[in-house]
Amino acid sequence: MMSQPTQKISVLIVDDIPETRENLQKLLYFESDIEIVGTAENGRQAIDSARRLQPDIVLMDINMPDMDGITASQEIVRLAPASQVIMMSVQSEADYLRRSMLAGAVDFLTKPFTSEELSTSIHRVHEANRRRLPVPVSREPEGMPPTAEARASRLSQEGKLLLVYSPKGGTGCSTVAANLAIAIAQTTSKKVALVDASLQFGDADVLLNLQGSQSIIEATKRIDELDSDLLSVLMSTHPSGIKVLAAPPSPVDFDTIGPEVYKKVLKHLQKTFDYIVLDTWSYLDDTVLGAIDLAERVLLLMTPEIPSIKSTKQFFEIAEALEFPLDRVDLILNKVYPRDGIRVEQIENSMKHKVRAQFDFEPQAIRKAVNEGTPVLVGQPNHPMSQGFLQLAEQEVALATPEPAEVAEAAVSQPDRARRSGLFGRLKK
Repeated sequence: MMSQPTQKISVLIVDDIPETRENLQKLLYFESDIEIVGTAENGRQAIDSARRLQPDIVLMDINMPDMDGITASQEIVRLAPASQVIMMSVQSEADYLRRSMLAGAVDFLTKPFTSEELSTSIHRVHEANRRRLPVPVSREPEGMPPTAEARASRLSQEGKLLLVYSPKGGTGCSTVAANLAIAIAQTTSKKVALVDASLQFGDADVLLNLQGSQSIIEATKRIDELDSDLLSVLMSTHPSGIKVLAAPPSPVDFDTIGPEVYKKVLKHLQKTFDYIVLDTWSYLDDTVLGAIDLAERVLLLMTPEIPSIKSTKQFFEIAEALEFPLDRVDLILNKVYPRDGIRVEQIENSMKHKVRAQFDFEPQAIRKAVNEGTPVLVGQPNHPMSQGFLQLAEQEVALATPEPAEVAEAAVSQPDRARRSGLFGRLKK
């Protein structure tokens, strides 16, 4: 029986310079599994050709007269959703890359490039898109809710989300979140993500000295095609091995991210990473509340000061009134002054909740870490704070990994969680 021939990757070339179009065809001439199905000399022609040919790949020049590659890509993504755009430009600035990704491009090539670089990009993008095609999955009978066993299996496979939150600013959430993520990566050797959910003034990239040009804005705008490959493009890699999803680059961009799409991003992250550490801001809006509902553990930060104690106690009162399981909340005491101020026992009595961990006030170590962009755990591994973060990581990993019986019980209680989310939504009324 004769085997069916492998279908070739169809490519549309778009560039306003005839010599460039010809050179691109020559670069791909010896690629037996790639077929040039058309060429276009401007954005308008590209849109017409993409609509008619529905190519697998569109090689798009970014700077063209009449209509540029950015505008054309936006239309092609809408009219030919199966086509994947690879942007080409002689400019390699981060702004060009950011604009390309926002327009829907999935890769970016800086001219001049070799035939190997071009073919590698085409094959990589095409393979990633092929893996995104729907595959058969086992489902419950239509109209029937999933069984407890099915819910338990799903819960056990999801990445564990650890949310760092404080109702009072200045308690050190970002420092704790960054060091905790690195500590989990060190102690487990698992895939760990740090997400900056302080959507207006997030500074995770500064604390970690990262220069990435992408942020959660791009993830929310491309939510329908978000997967592990695209997340890898949108997230920065820290030398410690963790991946970081940065906050929007400008404070004015935060209101473009709705709570539902943000929750979808977190769910995609749970499919890709073993642990996700979420650094949030000090406000109980729909975005934070939705994230809390997904979290396996909530690390509630406070300092031994009256304003922080008051706000933390109010959080516990709200959580209890809404029937949120307080056994999922871990109270973390930060910036403790030894032999001075309010004692831990007094705080525990006031909160009716045990303190899971505490960190002394170490302004010099923290200032050095922040100014150098090197977390304490990385730059000062022998510091007592570093050892404290490692211990906290071990505790949280153990707490976030329940026994099989506990997983099954959590699956049965999923309807209660849905009801609780609805109650959370009434806070703003």
